Amino acid sequence: MTHHHLCFCALCGCGTPGEATINTHTPKSPYLSVVIPAYNEAARLPITLQQIVTYLETQPYPADVLVVDDGSSDDTVAVAEEIAAQHPIVSVIKNDHRGKGYTVRTGMLAGTGKFILFSDADLAVPIEETAKLLPHLENGYEVVIGSREGQGAERIDEPWHRHFMGRVFNFFIHLIALRGIQDTQCGFKAFSRTAAQTLFNSVRLYGENAGLLTEAAVTGFDVEVLFLAVKFGYRIKEVPVKWIYGEETKVNPLKDSWRNLKDIIAVRLNDLTGKYTV
Repeated sequence: MTHHHLCFCALCGCGTPGEATINTHTPKSPYLSVVIPAYNEAARLPITLQQIVTYLETQPYPADVLVVDDGSSDDTVAVAEEIAAQHPIVSVIKNDHRGKGYTVRTGMLAGTGKFILFSDADLAVPIEETAKLLPHLENGYEVVIGSREGQGAERIDEPWHRHFMGRVFNFFIHLIALRGIQDTQCGFKAFSRTAAQTLFNSVRLYGENAGLLTEAAVTGFDVEVLFLAVKFGYRIKEVPVKWIYGEETKVNPLKDSWRNLKDIIAVRLNDLTGKYTV
């Protein structure tokens, strides 16, 4: 089943069977909320948001976009608000700089869609890949994650050392905290709203008490979220997607590898000390 044959008629109450039609009104709750965490993304956001809005406006379901600013020091907020003024489906949330995990958490808890997707601001995974995730959510999976591994996945222009670094990190994830998922770090994940509310209210590493930061930080927040999804018994589906490596990455191989390793150890310790409860 592809997204072209999903029926969204129940959302608008039209009662028409068969092919889905584009809704021309704005319902109280969208079918899909797209969360975009943004830290110093003023240069990239105009293209990113235009691509997302263009895609969503051609889909047979109502959707909205939440840009969550991570305390940017550039014009990210001004740029996002200007775009939001032109496109009613876009809204902007302003945070202090507390990191991507806290920023994503803010958007996931604020999303009102039946399903909530977060995507990196660079659109390393093209927004069109959303169509690969939604059918699985419709079929009962509560957590559906894009994966750069497995048959059907595409990794474009990625340096060999970045792929090697990711595989080493994944080895430690399997060893310490979480088995059975090939790619925990791809920035393209979708959740049912119920799962999103439960999981992102349960995180401890970058939850409501996350501290202020002074620089960009790549963290292991994804590992904690997926660890909790397994622990709480949610159905998880890993879906191969297209992923395009970007030169303007915020990854610092040494700093971020060490920070991520500490995060996955913290997840295991949190679990052993009973800090994770529904």
